Amino acid sequence: MKTKNSSLFILFAGTALLVLLDQVTKWAAQAFLKGQDAFPLLKGVFELYYLENRGSAFGLLQGKRVFFVIMAVFILIVVPYIYAKIPLDKHFRYLHIVAILFLSGAVGNAIDRVFHGYVIDFFYFSLIDFPVFNVADIYVTVGTAAFMFLLLFYYREEDLAQIELLRKKK
Repeated sequence: MKTKNSSLFILFAGTALLVLLDQVTKWAAQAFLKGQDAFPLLKGVFELYYLENRGSAFGLLQGKRVFFVIMAVFILIVVPYIYAKIPLDKHFRYLHIVAILFLSGAVGNAIDRVFHGYVIDFFYFSLIDFPVFNVADIYVTVGTAAFMFLLLFYYREEDLAQIELLRKKK
């Protein structure tokens, strides 16, 4: 039977594993792509392209490092708190996964900001000139899309009422 402690262990172990994957890919990008021309994986469609991003998604908020670190600390506090309030039964496992994805993305990019002063991005869809991104960005994007899908199509109001944070006080 799952307990709150084992559930939080899963949150932190899952996050650590995903952050490790993110950091290894960023290390490889820095080691093999920095100072090089883009490396096409699908010519004219998708390439590996090293970029040091001092902003957020789509290059917004350039140079606001302190803001991003504060936001990451906020996420590091809020996500585990909310995660602990989600019921442990199987029906809510998808929300647990979403929380792990959000936390992993925030931690992965926060590590870059703290230690480098920028986030290392390296995936580039050249066909549509999409902004360059990284593995942590994928975690956040997939987590956000999954969260929206779950709220719109999977969980009903009765399900969400089981989450401790959303219960109405009597």
